[in-house]
Amino acid sequence: MAHIPKLLSIAGSDPSGGAGVQADLKTFSAFGCYGMAAITALTAQNTRGVTASYPVALDIVAAQIDAVLSDISPDAIKIGMLATPDIARAVAETLARYKARNIVLDPVLVPTQGISLASAGLETALAAALLPLARLVTPNLYEASALTQTPLAKNADEMAAQARLLCDAGARAVLVKGGDLEGEPVDVLFEAGERRIFHGRRVQTRNTHGTGCALSSAIACELAKGAPLIDAIAAAKAWLEGALEAANQLRLSEGRGPPHHFYALWR
Repeated sequence: MAHIPKLLSIAGSDPSGGAGVQADLKTFSAFGCYGMAAITALTAQNTRGVTASYPVALDIVAAQIDAVLSDISPDAIKIGMLATPDIARAVAETLARYKARNIVLDPVLVPTQGISLASAGLETALAAALLPLARLVTPNLYEASALTQTPLAKNADEMAAQARLLCDAGARAVLVKGGDLEGEPVDVLFEAGERRIFHGRRVQTRNTHGTGCALSSAIACELAKGAPLIDAIAAAKAWLEGALEAANQLRLSEGRGPPHHFYALWR
């Protein structure tokens, strides 16, 4: 029998299904993987924005992760919204005990619409506790700026400089996502002293809610299958472009809907 990759999402909940744990589980399924989840925060959000956020108690977050890892060994782990510095440290301590591998950290700090999803000091806790555990860190322009405490990058050179700073802080590899750049979107990967630029194609759609969650989860799926990092990123980006192109088919609301995670399966 073929091996079915197993992935764990550690993230917040989005009741509208476009981001967070719900988006991660959809992405895992779209890539033919078995998905599991440990919820770090409850949010009230939809396609129009985030209106409330409530962190889960530390012992419950750690217990969820422990329950999974003590029974099932994931091939990759995707970390999203952690909400507070204490949760970030608790997650790091639990993962380190199990020597978890193929960790993809998507440092959720500020949503495009609505209230903040991170309390004060989270950037410092992420850098100290989780960067050294991650196989890949995937900040967007705003998150890379916050994590490095440098101005917002305006081009690929500045993105690479921020990625290098995060690698110097302990990350093995960093992919700074440039979807918010003017003109052609580019993502910049920095690993082992080398940078690589991934050129993208801008898809004209308002339905971009949860794209960061989807991309990082897709990369984690490919890593779980044994793909090299560069190939995993390329495959994830190609899938996400297709999901964005098909997003209008969902016809959810007049807000910013999510990508169509199952565009290749729902015919």
